[in-house]
Amino acid sequence: MDLYLIQHGEAVEKDINPDRPLTDAGRAAVERVAAHAQRCGVRVTEVWHSGKTRAAETAAILARRLAPGAPCVERSGLGPKDSAEDVCAQLRRRKDGLAIAGHLPHLARVASCLLTGDPSADPVIFHRGGIVALERGEEGTWRLAWALPPFLAPAVHDDV
Repeated sequence: MDLYLIQHGEAVEKDINPDRPLTDAGRAAVERVAAHAQRCGVRVTEVWHSGKTRAAETAAILARRLAPGAPCVERSGLGPKDSAEDVCAQLRRRKDGLAIAGHLPHLARVASCLLTGDPSADPVIFHRGGIVALERGEEGTWRLAWALPPFLAPAVHDDV
């Protein structure tokens, strides 16, 4: 199984807009990363998000690029301060590719839980709008496959 963990893109400050939608720069960064992942053949069957505006907007961009026609699903337990263990248990049972658009520190705890068994180990650095790709081998162990921060993603030159 391939798992793509995406920290939401840069969001508007709470004092400007309490819903905290993506900024133009945040939207552009997520678009660059998603477009590059699409060009590299990344596909998923579903995109999960926390329901917060910034995560939902990030998920919508990912779904359009990586899972055309697939559901973009709001899931409980994906908030910034939620526990990683419940999500990790669900991920261990999945067989198909999945992307999760979420928040720190939750995504870092999920990655840590899957990679090391300890949600507090913190072995992966996340960047707003970037993707961290994990893969589960046949033996059930998870490995870091690759990471793509927005500053390494090339500009988007297509209309997809």
